[in-house]
Amino acid sequence: MTMPDFGPHVSSLDGDQVPADGRLDLSPPLGRIAQVESRSIDYVPLSERHGKVWHLFPVWFTGGAQLATVATGVIGVSLGANLLWSMIAIVAGCAFGTFFMAFHSTQGPQLGLPQMIQSRPQFGYMGALVVWVVALVSYVGYNVFNQVLAGQAMEDIAHVPPIVSYVVFTALALLLAIAGYDWIHKAQRWLSFPLVAGLLVASVGALIMVRLPASQFDLANFQVTPFLAQFIAAAAYQLSWAIYVSDYSRYLPPTVPIRSTFWSTYTGTLLGGAWVMLLGAVAAVLNMQLDVVPALRALGDHVFPGFGTLLLLATIPGLITISSLNFYGGSLTLLSVKDSIKKLCPTTAARITALVIIAAICFVLTLTATNNFLSNFSSFLGLLFYLLTPWTAINLIDFYVVRKTHYSIREIFNPRGIYGRWSWRGLLAYGAGFACMIPFFSTSWFTGPVAHALNGMDLSVFIGLPVAAGVYLIACISLDTTKEAQEALAADALMLAEGELDDL
Repeated sequence: MTMPDFGPHVSSLDGDQVPADGRLDLSPPLGRIAQVESRSIDYVPLSERHGKVWHLFPVWFTGGAQLATVATGVIGVSLGANLLWSMIAIVAGCAFGTFFMAFHSTQGPQLGLPQMIQSRPQFGYMGALVVWVVALVSYVGYNVFNQVLAGQAMEDIAHVPPIVSYVVFTALALLLAIAGYDWIHKAQRWLSFPLVAGLLVASVGALIMVRLPASQFDLANFQVTPFLAQFIAAAAYQLSWAIYVSDYSRYLPPTVPIRSTFWSTYTGTLLGGAWVMLLGAVAAVLNMQLDVVPALRALGDHVFPGFGTLLLLATIPGLITISSLNFYGGSLTLLSVKDSIKKLCPTTAARITALVIIAAICFVLTLTATNNFLSNFSSFLGLLFYLLTPWTAINLIDFYVVRKTHYSIREIFNPRGIYGRWSWRGLLAYGAGFACMIPFFSTSWFTGPVAHALNGMDLSVFIGLPVAAGVYLIACISLDTTKEAQEALAADALMLAEGELDDL
């Protein structure tokens, strides 16, 4: 495929590149000097841009290679699909969901902002709160499931009481999130090596040692409902990274080609997610009556005795680091909410406070979690997919088609700016896309009339994406993007002329 490339989001002054918000940042790169990251929801100046685009691959590969991903791969088999069709659904769903997620990743280097703050141009300064609430639910929900899995794994391996695991797990993930962007990237790179080794041994060993009935590979044994359930679960899991994927690419230089950012993110996310989901499906076929953790352990022990414990141990650090990503993204979203209600000074102290609040909420909810993990996790993924589908369509259409990467960083942080407090275009498109999906919903708690008539087939994503994108495009016909782009340039130029060199 050919990547659109609109060029870096920078302007020029006397031949030098300056940030798109029109500021010349003369302060030292605090984010690089300090051990704890100093940036939060504010713009990352060019003087602090660093890193290599390939660093995105291990971040998202390691992000997918953990126990929650295993649980996602179990869903199709648990509903009655055979292994072959479950594997096809997993790969297809991962490829589909990751496609949109990777395009969101390309926004980070261009704008130098966290992912969710970028929703203000589409939904308005206050209107973006709608999607930020969805994002907060996602961060908290995933970390509750992650902590439950970590507790189950440590109890299975070493008979550690779950409450002890929850405390240690939360503390380690929180400390990494406080250290921030660079340390998260480093941790993900370090963990990728033992994870690749463990996954290779598990995969090759399973191919050699595991014997399954021929019916598990029968193409004629196709069941549409479990196939679609697995497809939706895999796609939703991959797409759910979209709400914070730019958080981990926004420090890259804006000169990084869009296609490079896309493919580094896409390949890492697809490989890590699909690979581990496939192992989860195999584990489920071998151990139909077992929960996720003992099923994965049993699969490892099929390769050679004791390897199941090693395989579980290899996935637990990934749970910790991905939870730190959720804490990190959740804190930025919480700060964005606070900034919309009352103007926020984005200090290190504010970021750490937000992190502690998010971690405390996740910890308390984990203590109240039930044992019905797989059913609850499947429903959670389905709900996320429904809520995120219209947003991803609107956000990407706006970035690539409507405004074509041309935004004013200053105005994104201006409550009375050119993007307005409430943008009827984005809110209308989101509402229309979501409403059109409702008849196609198929979950344990609600089945829409169309899904019911189709024996539980969930086609909602194929409705929500084009409807939300189409309504937004039609609504934007009345938007004078040329005039808006001129106003954005003028606002940023004025900011530079007035010497506004302090952080937003």
